[in-house]
Amino acid sequence: MSKRISIFGYGTTTKPLAKHIKNAVFYDDNCTEPYGGINGSFVRPSAEFNPNNSDLEITSPGISPSNHLIKKAKNLISEYDYFANVMNLKIWISGTNGKTTTTQMMQHLLEDKGSLAGGNIGIPLADLSQTAPIWILETSSFTMHYTNSAKPNIYVLLPLSPDHLSWHGSMQEYINDKLKPLSMMSSQDTAIIPEAYKNTPTKAKLITYKDENDLARIFTIDTKKVNFKGAFLADALLAMAVDKLLFNRINYDKINKFTLDPHRQEELRDSKGRLWVNDTKATNLDATIAAVKRYEDSFIHLILGGDDKGVDLHELFEFLKDKNLHLYNIGSNKTKLNELAQEYNIPFTKCQNLKDAIISIYAKLKENEVSLLSPAAASLDEYSSYAQRGNEFKNTIKNLAD
Repeated sequence: MSKRISIFGYGTTTKPLAKHIKNAVFYDDNCTEPYGGINGSFVRPSAEFNPNNSDLEITSPGISPSNHLIKKAKNLISEYDYFANVMNLKIWISGTNGKTTTTQMMQHLLEDKGSLAGGNIGIPLADLSQTAPIWILETSSFTMHYTNSAKPNIYVLLPLSPDHLSWHGSMQEYINDKLKPLSMMSSQDTAIIPEAYKNTPTKAKLITYKDENDLARIFTIDTKKVNFKGAFLADALLAMAVDKLLFNRINYDKINKFTLDPHRQEELRDSKGRLWVNDTKATNLDATIAAVKRYEDSFIHLILGGDDKGVDLHELFEFLKDKNLHLYNIGSNKTKLNELAQEYNIPFTKCQNLKDAIISIYAKLKENEVSLLSPAAASLDEYSSYAQRGNEFKNTIKNLAD
């Protein structure tokens, strides 16, 4: 008798599972009446889920542990667990910032070896070809929270800073989920992780690093031959490190041909030649700190704010208090930002919204200064995505120039 499989959430990640699971039943919070889904599946209101009629539950990674479906489930696994027996080499990449770029860079370097990239970005796991010799998977803390049997052959972890704390409950729980794969890895596996977590119990071969210089030394990579700087240098070095581990090669020409996605420290000039930086993808403290470090040789007009997801922002303001900058606070947490700016004696401007901040900066930005949108917050309080926020930033500057 085949297992009765329930799937929580009918979205981009879970829909492709219907190709692998006959008569799949999806339970979705947005469904009000049952209807037929793709590939002969069924979609039902989440309230109809009965754990007594289910032998296995697979959840969309974004569903919170507090959700009633998760609480009712008795046989819960992640999609990673469901495909754990696919016989190929699996590389998982995680961290707070840079995991998307590192995944893309690694795919760029390993595509000649037949690799496919997916997971949290690009192709959903259920759509990846199982005959591909290598899967490169951007892996979220949400996914790892629900994963209990699947493991990577190589785990690459970028540095961690506060993020998604309202989902995880605390910073320690967030870290625990990021380190969870180490507990399931074997002596044949390798993990490259920040030195701060060197004492995490694991059977895997551990390679720990402090910073970019440490990575370059460990893997004998000449950073002078790598075109990427700032936060992107670490991403490139980690991608190159895996290429060297697997195939004993360092390809400077190829990594330097990689093109970065927009919205991460994306530089543009206005009609007066002044520098504006679209770093809308900086949705947490660590990303904003990295951006400020990159431009701290100039006076910075820094636009902050949005949905900070309940993170304590004192660490950010401790960093900013000695910098040569002026803050422009926007978004749903702007009152909190204004109060922190006063507490730390950092000059700031109260702004109605992003356009208001840009107009204010445009009137006084000097040629040797930089205007930086690096919000340290998500965008969903006012926008559909960080990309929409970034596009508004760029379009507003262009329209002011016109």
